[in-house]
Amino acid sequence: MSEGIDLPHVARGTVLSALERAARVDRAAPQILAAVDGERDPIVVQATCAALLWETLSQASWVGFYRRVAREALAIGPYQGPMGCLHIELSRGVCGACARKGEPQLIPDVRLFPDHIACDDATLSELVLPVFGAGEVQAVLDIDSRSLAAFSAEEQTKLDALLAKAFDARIAWPHWRQ
Repeated sequence: MSEGIDLPHVARGTVLSALERAARVDRAAPQILAAVDGERDPIVVQATCAALLWETLSQASWVGFYRRVAREALAIGPYQGPMGCLHIELSRGVCGACARKGEPQLIPDVRLFPDHIACDDATLSELVLPVFGAGEVQAVLDIDSRSLAAFSAEEQTKLDALLAKAFDARIAWPHWRQ
C-alpha cells in the first residue's frame, strides 16, 4: 500500500499502461474526495490532492498546483516533486495556456509546444487541468513526466471530474482580482 492512499506501490517513474493508470485514478478518486470532504480552504484541498495524486500517478515527476494570484499571473501552490517555477504569466507555457483558455492541455511531447517553460529540463510530457471557482479559473493542476506521452485522454477526463468534485462551490477562493 502506498503511504496515504490504498493503492499497490509502483516505483516512481514507472509508466503503466493507459488502462492500468486509469484504473489507479478510479480507485484513488473516492479516497481523495473522502480526504477533502467538508474542507473549504483551497490550499488545504490543493495540498491534499497533490500529495495523494503523487502516490497515484507513478509516471509523474511533478504534481502540483499553480494558483491564480492576478488577472494575468499564476504563483506556485502546493506540490510534490522537485522545485517548480515560482511564477508563470498566463501568456506563457502550458500552465498559462490552460489558465488563459480554461481548457485542459494534454501535451505528449513538451518539446513541440510553442513557448514551453522548462521548470524541469527533464520533463517530456505534461497534463494541465483548470480548477474553476466562481466561474473563473482559480488554479491549474500541473502534472509532469520525464517520459513521452505519459498521460492519456482518459486520465485527463477522470482527473477533470475529480477536480470538479474536490473544488466544488463550498471552496472559499481568495479575491485575486483586487
